[in-house]
Amino acid sequence: MAHPDDAEITCAGTLIRMVESGWEVHIASVTAGDCGALTGSPAEVSAIRIAEGTGAAESVGMKFHCLGQPDGRVVYDRETLQETIDLFRQIAPTLVITMPMSDYHADHEITGQLGRAASFVYAAPNASQLPLVDGSAVPHLYYCDGHSGEDRLGNPVEPTTCIEITEQLDRKTKMLSCHASQRDWLKAHNRIDEYLSAMRDYGTQRGGQCGVEAAEVFVQHRGHGHPNDDVLAKMFPLKT
Repeated sequence: MAHPDDAEITCAGTLIRMVESGWEVHIASVTAGDCGALTGSPAEVSAIRIAEGTGAAESVGMKFHCLGQPDGRVVYDRETLQETIDLFRQIAPTLVITMPMSDYHADHEITGQLGRAASFVYAAPNASQLPLVDGSAVPHLYYCDGHSGEDRLGNPVEPTTCIEITEQLDRKTKMLSCHASQRDWLKAHNRIDEYLSAMRDYGTQRGGQCGVEAAEVFVQHRGHGHPNDDVLAKMFPLKT
């Protein structure tokens, strides 16, 4: 993800279901979200938001990582890509959820590019100086939903995968509530108040489209080299 609360907004319900099914789940943020505040230095805001991200993840049995790139200025370059590859090298993910490569926020789009590139190459022996974990391979890859279900130009996102999160919605809300610093910021900058209820309302909106009470949706990357069986849908089939 690009910022410490992006996972909680877009895919935490699905991640909770994975933890419940026995998966080891990691949340990684490219930035510490240091621009997401009205007051405080970058270091002060980063410390607050990393603590919030860590607390949210640990509250449901996940681990949190942060690459520490500058908020609002994420770039696709060799250094940032190598940091992403090195993180993947340590975790050896078998399934990756990253951000859509067409979204309202450029940080989100570039994070999607980083996630896609690292997914494809991290298991190549020469991609990193870090040792390979046994079983490292190109993982299943999914893009989370765009803001309000739209791409950067306002066109609707057409999901390939719908995961019910009705039973996980309260815990997803609790995770998002750990990011208390964002309420004043989102109200001032994005004109969004009550961001917890906004997240819940959108989850029920997507749920209605999928025939359930609440849901998260994804687009699976099925390009050459990536597994193209929809493992999320197989694990969590809809029960409409």
